[in-house]
Amino acid sequence: MEKKIKAIVLLSGGLDSSLATKIIINQNIELMALNFFTPFCRCNRKKGCNSVAKYFTEKIGIPIRRIFIGEEYFKIIKNPKYGYGKNLNPCIDCRILMLKKAKEIMKNENFSFIVTGEVLDQRPKSQTLKALKIIEKETGLEGLIVRPLSANLLPETIPEKMGWIDRNKLLAIKGKSRKMQIFLADFYGIKDYPCPAGGCLLTDPSFSKRMKNLIELGNVSLKNVELIKIGRYFKLTPTTILIIGRNESENKKILALKEIDDIIIRSEDSKVVAVFKGCINKNIKIFSSSIVARYIKNFDDYKKILIESKYGQEILNVKPIEEIPDKMYV
Repeated sequence: MEKKIKAIVLLSGGLDSSLATKIIINQNIELMALNFFTPFCRCNRKKGCNSVAKYFTEKIGIPIRRIFIGEEYFKIIKNPKYGYGKNLNPCIDCRILMLKKAKEIMKNENFSFIVTGEVLDQRPKSQTLKALKIIEKETGLEGLIVRPLSANLLPETIPEKMGWIDRNKLLAIKGKSRKMQIFLADFYGIKDYPCPAGGCLLTDPSFSKRMKNLIELGNVSLKNVELIKIGRYFKLTPTTILIIGRNESENKKILALKEIDDIIIRSEDSKVVAVFKGCINKNIKIFSSSIVARYIKNFDDYKKILIESKYGQEILNVKPIEEIPDKMYV
């Protein structure tokens, strides 16, 4: 009995990678899915990409392996070799990192090639022909990355030359339009797919400003990245930030994510909780407390504010600030 060719597919759980998986598995290739995720993954629906990826692989009967990229990714964000996209998204460097990890698994576990859901010219930073060539060269995977959705617009790959897959059964999709992918999703019975155009917080202008500020403060960590995803965010000075929870859930997250040198500033009843990061003095302490006081209900002249640090607790009676300078909002 002829042994099946084995390949790795990078499966995000979004539509493109799901379609690429279906196209290749229909060519009698044995697939294993890799689901990479970072602290910046997001989804525009309640059911996240990771859970959809797991459900999809179970449905079609292939294994999936989830791989978290954290600290390594922070290094890339700080200094990407190929720069950023529109905001703080180092898309090319990110893709290179994921494919290098996939290549290592491919070599160690005797897979023959890698499949991705990339579409030519769909994304201006990482999916141009030039970018795709850079990615292949940097990863040492020239000819070993099959992109089924755009394969007929790209050079023939080794798996095609070897006859492992039929080029005539691959597609020629190009650009940002989703019409063909939506049609194919219906054809293959792929439903409830999240993030049809992908999702990364680093493409969000507001979050990118927060992340850039965190980098400037030299305080990038998994905890802090989770922290800046929530709350009202204020850049008080170039070296100090204040994050105020908007509800009970965010207040709990703030308390869970605080670091030893952080300062908690809260209302007497703990219905408003904030975390302060950076060096603090008397004036900044009063100013920060006045911002926190602004969000306490039953507005009156003065509010009792509790300030807690590793050195202990103190209480201030402060008047809520009337107006916060726009430049402080992030």
